[in-house]
Parts: sequence; C-alpha cells; structure tokens
Amino acid sequence: MSLPFALAAQTTSPSQEADWRRANDAVGAFKRGHVDVLKWEQANPTAGNPAAAPTGAAVATPEAAVRMAWRVHKELARPLARLGDQNERLIAEGRWTELDPSLQRRVEDASEVLEVAAAGRKAWIEAVAAQQVLKHQRDMLEAAQAAHELGQRMVTVGNWSKLQLAPVQLALSNARMNLRRAEHAAAQAQSKLVESMGQTGLQDGFALPDRLPDIPAQPMAAADLQKRAEAVRNQLPVAQSLRNRALSRTAMSTYRAAHALAQDSQGDILKTREFITEETVLHYNGMLKSVWDLLDEVRNQSQATVDAIGAQRDFWLAEADLQWVLQGGEPDSFVGLGGAGGDAPAAAAH
Repeated sequence: MSLPFALAAQTTSPSQEADWRRANDAVGAFKRGHVDVLKWEQANPTAGNPAAAPTGAAVATPEAAVRMAWRVHKELARPLARLGDQNERLIAEGRWTELDPSLQRRVEDASEVLEVAAAGRKAWIEAVAAQQVLKHQRDMLEAAQAAHELGQRMVTVGNWSKLQLAPVQLALSNARMNLRRAEHAAAQAQSKLVESMGQTGLQDGFALPDRLPDIPAQPMAAADLQKRAEAVRNQLPVAQSLRNRALSRTAMSTYRAAHALAQDSQGDILKTREFITEETVLHYNGMLKSVWDLLDEVRNQSQATVDAIGAQRDFWLAEADLQWVLQGGEPDSFVGLGGAGGDAPAAAAH
C-alpha cells in the first residue's frame, strides 16, 4: 500500500497556522522533506530494512515444497513407487480427501510419505506468511519514523514540547521491536523450511511467492468430513481408531474456526479498514484531518493486514492438519488461531 502526500501545514485554528507552517518548512528543509512516508526505504535504503530477502532456489508452491522434501528421504522411493503417479500427485497437491481411505493399510510406509508431505507443506506455509508479515512490519516502522521525524521538527521550532513527542517516540520504539520480532520469525521459518528440504548448510533460504494462496470461499462440508473420518477409522486398529475420533473432532473444529476467522479478517474487517484509510486521505487532502491522523491510520491498516495474514496462515495450517488426521495421522499439535504473533499451537487431543 502507498499513500503519497506532502507533510503540509494542517490546521483547524487560524492562530496555529504560522506554527504549522514553520514546522512544515523545517520538515521540507530536512533531507527527507516532503516524501511519501511509506516509500522512505526507496530514497534511504538503510532505513528500516536491515534484512535482505533470501536469494536461494525458488519454491513457488506447497506442491514443490512437498516434492523437494520427499527427495531428501531416500527411503520413501519404494512407497512412493507403490502409491503410483495419481496418488503421489494427489498427496503433493494437498488433495488428500480424494485418496482411498485404505491407502495406508494397503501400501507399507505410506504414513511416512504423508507425514513428510504434511511437514513440508506446513513449513512452506509458515515461511511465506512470515515473509508477508515482515513486509508490513516494515511499512509500520516507516509510518512511525515519519511521525517521529515531524514531531522532532515541531519540537525544534517550538510548536511541541518533549512531553508531546514522548508518545510518538514510544510508537517508534514499539514499531522497531515489532520489526525485529518479524525478522526473527521470518528467519526461523526459513531455517525450518531449509531443514525440511534437506538444504541445511547448503543455502540460507528459498525464494518464495509474495503471498499465501487465497482461502476457499467455502470450507469443506462437515457431512463429507464426517463420512471421510468414519471411512478412515474403519481401516484402523481399535486403539488408533479411538484416538483418531478425538483428533478428528479437534481438527474439524479448528479447521472451521480458522476458515471463519480468515474470512472475517480478510473480508469485513480489512475492507472497513481500507474504507477508513481512504476517507482519512480525503479528509487530510481537504485539511479536515491532520498528518497525525493519517499516519495513525497507515499504521492501523498495516496492522489489520498483518492480522489477516496470520488468520490466512492459520487456516492453511489447520487444513493441512485436518487432511493428515483424515488419513489416520496424529499431529503433535493444532494451530492455536492466535493471529500473526506466533502463538504456541494448541495441544492435540489424545
């Protein structure tokens, strides 16, 4: 997102106009001056962008990640051959509900094929999402830097006190901390993906797409999932079947909740935030809103986007776990649906 505007003199009181103009002139004389606050990075490459994007091999899709993860495990060559091209393609593409429920009983070590596929898919999802979040945390830092820059100029010309500047300074500090967290999370996610692909020590990271796939308009039907779960349990030993029943309930509940949250965050919430931002820009241009209002709204929309990315990521993780459970798998945990902040996953039911 880009909001081009000059840090122009804004006032709702004639008595303050001269001070605003002096502050504005001071900002204009500074090296960054009147610039688009969300494009400072282009004019000043060292600002807020300490981490370069990985330049390793491209892994454009979760299917590519799954196939690369399979190649690392040489022992899977035999079960993959026994599965056949069609089943292998369904697994790699994430279409596990189309597999024969008796697959694991008929093909020895099929569960290992599925487990590696699930791990590779989830590592790819985490890495792409972390990279998306990092970009928007940089946007929020740049907006905070712009606000702080203007605040300092206003203190210099005597229009603000240091006490008035203090909250702006805190906002900048928080934005820096959040960026560092996002950088750390992105690096960890890349490291996990590299490990899953068997490339540890060979490359630092993979080139990934800019965003996760869109979530489906509708979740998988509950009746179809129940039918699928029953068909799988009929193929399992009694003890495993009982565990799978509990896991299926948790996986289905998490999946449905994750879909609803992702729809809400990417639908009404994000669209409403975009509307507010557009209206704030119009009011700013009409001198009905101050630059501070606009900078605050820039940060608010970036945060809403970060939250939406987290919800989208959680949906795809929940979907991967559900499909694994519906093949008789036993994930160690389920996603906690806590947003983009990296909350610990919820413990799986046993």
